[in-house]
Amino acid sequence: MSESNFVDYVKIFCQSGNGGPGSAHLRREKFVPKGGPDGGDGGRGGNVYLRGNAQMWTLLHLKYQRHIKAGHGESGGKQCSFGASGEDKYIDVPLGTVVRNSETGEFMMEITQDKEVKILMPGGRGGLGNTHFKSATHQTPRYAQPGESGVEGWVILELKVLADVGLVGLPNAGKSTLLAAVSAAKPKIADYPFTTLIPNLGIVSYRERQSFVMADIPGIIEGAHTGKGLGLRFLRHIERNSMLLFLIPADASDYKKEYQILMNELGKFNPELLDKQRFLAISKADMLDEEMMKDISKELNDIPHIFFSSITGYNIIELKDRIWSILNHA
Repeated sequence: MSESNFVDYVKIFCQSGNGGPGSAHLRREKFVPKGGPDGGDGGRGGNVYLRGNAQMWTLLHLKYQRHIKAGHGESGGKQCSFGASGEDKYIDVPLGTVVRNSETGEFMMEITQDKEVKILMPGGRGGLGNTHFKSATHQTPRYAQPGESGVEGWVILELKVLADVGLVGLPNAGKSTLLAAVSAAKPKIADYPFTTLIPNLGIVSYRERQSFVMADIPGIIEGAHTGKGLGLRFLRHIERNSMLLFLIPADASDYKKEYQILMNELGKFNPELLDKQRFLAISKADMLDEEMMKDISKELNDIPHIFFSSITGYNIIELKDRIWSILNHA
């Protein structure tokens, strides 16, 4: 998927339909010159629904369709006939889509299941016809209820990528290279910061035809929780991952400091992220010899970790085993 086609944030205007007015019709026929009320109810206004679609990976289709309006209910008719309901509108969204009020930022709903449907904007109720207001003392009411107005407003849709494993690291930590090595994903790879500007997903094959989904999250930098380096946009995707795999490259100057930077940014963005299962992997291990690995392990003595190389394949199988064990709490 090209970067220009990945859209994970849109603001759209939604409007549900107005309910149709009830009818105040009085029955008038050739041999019934003074019939009673026979006005029908108005139709319900159309609802605006959100529907999960597992085949979608982006909110691109909403980027150029920012006004979504459902149909209005029709008026009730004579002979107690009901007005037709307004046309409902369905907004298909990828799994992991969160909806917020555009003015307050308040959470409204989220879609996590395929074909899951939730009402975003309910349509107005249709008005009651005059038959409902007939009584023993008032047998020919000449009035009916108007339909209720629909609901309208701007909402924000945010996509949070759903994956089993989220790769977390500073720029150039080797996240894209690892994803390319263990899956069929083809992320953009280059030796400069912020090569990855969008999350990339890959399905990692495991033993006995099992698999798990890995997400390459764009690099985090110090201050990301304040929005620095598009940090807020990047960090949002980490919230939906089952576990986090921290990556620090073998050529880092201070392994423990980098680890603490990542932990600090996650905690300041959302403290709940620190409760997720996590594991540290030292990438580019082909640059290290056994003595250097021992020294790094001493520095990280209280942090579970593994060394691996995406280029040579060193410890890749062992890394998959550790990930699978954590995902399944083995």
